[in-house]
Amino acid sequence: MTTPIVIYCYDAYCGWCYGFSAVIKQLESEYRNKLEFEVLSGGMILPSAPKHISLTAEYIKENYPKVERLTGVVFGEEYLWHIRNPSLSDWFPDSKKPAIALCVFKEYHPNLSVQFACDLQYALHYEGRDLCDKEAYRHLLAQYKIPAREFYRRMEQKEYQEQAYAEFELCKRLKVTGFPALFLQTEASKIYALANGYTDYNTIFHRIEAIIQGK
Repeated sequence: MTTPIVIYCYDAYCGWCYGFSAVIKQLESEYRNKLEFEVLSGGMILPSAPKHISLTAEYIKENYPKVERLTGVVFGEEYLWHIRNPSLSDWFPDSKKPAIALCVFKEYHPNLSVQFACDLQYALHYEGRDLCDKEAYRHLLAQYKIPAREFYRRMEQKEYQEQAYAEFELCKRLKVTGFPALFLQTEASKIYALANGYTDYNTIFHRIEAIIQGK
C-alpha cells in the first residue's frame, strides 16, 4: 500500500459515534489529500431475534446527556420520544440494515463513506428515523443522487449482506471492544490504534502526526 488509511470502526446505533461525527469529519477534511478513509460497520446490535427498544431505553436515557455534554452533539426530540416512551415505540434496533446500506453506498460513492455514516447517525439520533425501515434512507438517496429502486434492490442481494458481516468480523480482528474506534494503517501489516471510545480531535491529530513523522 502507498497511502496510509484511517480505519473508522463505528455503528449506526452507537450514540458515542454520533457524538464523534464532528471529529471524524474534521479529520477527513484535514487529511483527505494525505490519507485514505475507510468506514467499517461494527455490528454493535445483532440480535438472534428482534429485541424491542424498551430493553435499552433506560440505559440510553441515562447516558445520552453525557454524550451531549462531552461532545456538543444534540439528540433530537423525535429520537428521544422513543427513548422516553418505549412502551409506545415500534422500534426493534438492529445494526444489520444500516451496515448493508453503507456497503451498497460505497459502490456509488466510496470516497464519501464518512459523510454517509454520519448522515445515517443524524437520521437516527436527531431526526428519529427507524434505520430498520428502508424508507429511512430515501431522503439520503436523493441527496447523493442514487437511484432508489436500484439501491433497494442491492440491499436485498446476498453479496452486500456478506460484505456487512465481513466488516463485523474485521472489527473483531482489529480487537474493537467499543465504538467509536479509529486506526491508522501505514503498511499491510502495520496498524496503529488512534482512538478507543470517544476521543477529541486534537488528541487524534497529534497521534496521527506522530505516526506519520516517525514512520
